[in-house]
Amino acid sequence: MTSEDLLETVIGRFGRYQVLIYLLLMVGRLPSDYQLSNVVFLVPNVEYVCMDEGAYNLTNYCPCDNPVYDTSTIHSSVPTTWNLICKKRHLGSLSQSVLQAGILTGSLAYGHISDRYGRRPAILLAFALQLLFVSTSAFVPYLWMFIVCRFLIGTSCGGSLICCYVMIMELSGMTFRPYLTGLIEIAYTFSYATLPIIAYFVRDWNYLQLSTSLPWLFVLLYYNFLPESPRWLITMGRKEEAVKVLTYIAKKNKKPTENIKTIVEKEVLQCSKVQNNAGSYLDLFKTSKMRMYTLINGVVWFCCSHTFFGINQYIGRLPGNIYVNVFISAVSIVPGLFLVVVASLYCSRKVSLVLSFAAAGLTLLVIIFIPSQMTYTIVGFAIVGQVINYVSFILIYLYTSEVFPTVVRNSAMGFVSMCARIGGFLAPFVVDINAAPWVSVLIFSTVSFLAGLMCLPLRETKGIVFLNTIEEMEKYDNKKKPVS
Repeated sequence: MTSEDLLETVIGRFGRYQVLIYLLLMVGRLPSDYQLSNVVFLVPNVEYVCMDEGAYNLTNYCPCDNPVYDTSTIHSSVPTTWNLICKKRHLGSLSQSVLQAGILTGSLAYGHISDRYGRRPAILLAFALQLLFVSTSAFVPYLWMFIVCRFLIGTSCGGSLICCYVMIMELSGMTFRPYLTGLIEIAYTFSYATLPIIAYFVRDWNYLQLSTSLPWLFVLLYYNFLPESPRWLITMGRKEEAVKVLTYIAKKNKKPTENIKTIVEKEVLQCSKVQNNAGSYLDLFKTSKMRMYTLINGVVWFCCSHTFFGINQYIGRLPGNIYVNVFISAVSIVPGLFLVVVASLYCSRKVSLVLSFAAAGLTLLVIIFIPSQMTYTIVGFAIVGQVINYVSFILIYLYTSEVFPTVVRNSAMGFVSMCARIGGFLAPFVVDINAAPWVSVLIFSTVSFLAGLMCLPLRETKGIVFLNTIEEMEKYDNKKKPVS
């Protein structure tokens, strides 16, 4: 019997208790989700009139020491607070790139913490620190302090997003995974859709930060509710704790508990055949198969993140009402969630990934040939491209969690998320390219096509139980021929 059978048999594929934990995790990670998208309101394109002598009343003139900003849409932003115009304009993009660098660091750090010390302590630490860093960023008096806070915010974001994803995946049964791909992303979709509404009423960036962090102080009470992942406890050989957690969940789900101890003992015995079950990042490069999966997944995550966050910022700078554009972009993602579930249920992972990346690249490529005066058409294609890329992002999340064994799953998620943040780090600078309006979109389109090509050598994971150790994965790969 596999650990996946254990979850399905003992506690059910997704019972009432898993629903409760799912809701707690999704609500708890919302402050991190807000930080991923709020750059369009924190660091918007600002219009100003220069009041310098010799350039009096000139619009967007550079250099300018005495600008008067247009505050009709956003009353206060990071650029208007620290005059990030002309030669300082790149510092606005830097603040967003630093967030991605923080997520990169957090993904690695929390991936190690989670695999070494458990999913539960990693999640609780990330939730507490995300509140501290986001609220602190609203009060800092200097730009360098704000940039440092953005980095620290990123570290907690990286931890909360990855650890929450792995936790809920490991608590759920194999047959429910396709539905989880859509359910898990409801949190991000909700934050993305409500962010422009909150920003419309809270038009000062300081208060926007506070309004998307302080209301979540109640997550500190999660200490009394979150369990440890029974799958992780089994791989660590902590039999008594695994039995206790599984028995508690089974009772909550009204499942029989008689065979839990026997099943856990068998699973622990199977895992104990491997000398060291505490995975590390070095294990991701231990064998040729592991190296291939690690590097290809890393490149695909880089491409996916680069395109998604780049187009997200690109949409925020397009003509039209910024609140309406962002809200439409967010609402458009909802059909994408249903598309992900359908693709996960009825299509192979590999085919879904290749087709979604190709479709995103093609949609973005079309934008290059649309006349600049057709504003609404450009916005429409950009949103469609972002939605399809978002579908790709969810699918690669699912694939990565399935292809790597339990012992290094969080480390793998940490590594690929690091690669994603490098892509996200570079995205704002690509959006700022002024050589021609179409250059940044062409780059995003090309990167999306590259991601699709990189998926071709990967093996299929649909309908496969979670493997626990690297040895189990190697044996499985040797038995199965890659699905083309």
